[in-house]
Amino acid sequence: MKSAHDLVAEAKARIHEIDLDTAEAAIREADVLLDVREADEFHAGHIAGAVNIPRGLLEFKLSATPELSDRDLNIVLYCKTSGRSALAACALQDMGYVQVRSVNGGFDSWQAAGKPVAQPSLPTFE
Repeated sequence: MKSAHDLVAEAKARIHEIDLDTAEAAIREADVLLDVREADEFHAGHIAGAVNIPRGLLEFKLSATPELSDRDLNIVLYCKTSGRSALAACALQDMGYVQVRSVNGGFDSWQAAGKPVAQPSLPTFE
């Protein structure tokens, strides 16, 4: 029986992972930056310009969103540490997307490297 770690390792062997040194340029060039973490993780902080589609909804959201249906979209994915984004990248490749990259180390590495983090502003109720 395979573990989650086994599945992630197999996914990482199939996908194109980019390191932090390459990530900023790849994000600037991307048609879409997808954060596949859960909504609460995204709202706690994310990479500016990211669209949040949690991993569990990814295939359904992409199939239901005409703007994301072009299989030639240049897509960069990230999650917390890169496991979910690796699995997501595999799923996108299986769906026929051809320009999919995952950020190795995910948001944790991004933040640890001192890269900019966006946080949604909440309204004040004063």
